[in-house]
Amino acid sequence: MQALTGYATIGILILVGVVCGHFGVLTVQHQKMMSKLALLVAMPALMLTIMEKADLSRVFARSFAANAGAIVIAALVYVVVALVVFRPKPPERTIGMLLSCYTNAGNLGLPVAVYALGDATWIAPVLLVQLAILQPAALTHLDYCRAKETGGPLPIARLATLPIRNPLTVAAVAGLALNLAHLQLPSLVETPLEMLGGVAVPVMLLAFGISLRLEPRPARGTESAESNTIIAIKVLVQPLAAFLLARYALHLPEHTVRAVTVIAALPPAQNIYIFSMRYGFRELFARDTIFRATAVSAVVILGLVAVL
Repeated sequence: MQALTGYATIGILILVGVVCGHFGVLTVQHQKMMSKLALLVAMPALMLTIMEKADLSRVFARSFAANAGAIVIAALVYVVVALVVFRPKPPERTIGMLLSCYTNAGNLGLPVAVYALGDATWIAPVLLVQLAILQPAALTHLDYCRAKETGGPLPIARLATLPIRNPLTVAAVAGLALNLAHLQLPSLVETPLEMLGGVAVPVMLLAFGISLRLEPRPARGTESAESNTIIAIKVLVQPLAAFLLARYALHLPEHTVRAVTVIAALPPAQNIYIFSMRYGFRELFARDTIFRATAVSAVVILGLVAVL
């Protein structure tokens, strides 16, 4: 039951945001400011310190292939279903793709890895795939889509430099480079970064709670059906893919099969809601999908921990 610790922590912080929004302590304007603070300041600091200290021996182990393969399969399943059935616009499809495969590896994945799997380093391969590959590619596409919507052609030079101008991507790559070079930031720099990084998760969750109380519910109908499909892909298809790859394709040990399967069943990250607010695509859809997927994944993960 200790695996529920991470879920309880998330729920309490979201509830604090709901209460603050209800009594007018924090408003929608505060929520937008908090989201910008998280995306542009706190989250880059957190990503840099995480990647700087990640266990690269675990990151580049054979389980990496199972983690990465499950992410790719979940993303492809969503893209195919979206193109055939739901047909959202390209930037909306990118948000949907992230919701279907981008795991809450930080504030929820770490406690689940510690309490349910006994080792926090199991989460490192997922962090690497998401921070070094998936996130830069998705944010570059969202940057491109938003630039096109504001009018005028996007210069080639600007398009080519989008990844290196995104604070999250720059921070993740810088942390990985420091790790590979066996370098450590001086304490005068690292301590403030760790303090800033510690703000990221609480601020994101408070902003999420304010949104639940003060912003309207998303539209029903097709969007609701797409949201349910994404939840099924994230908490059922992705862990099933991880299990099959780990056990039958890679023939990994039982404890590794258990770890990659449980981690793949984690819900979408709250980061995606912050991304959707930052770029102005599907904010309410992302918020509601993350909220419901988190509740469903708690049941799925408890079942997987018991069965595996």
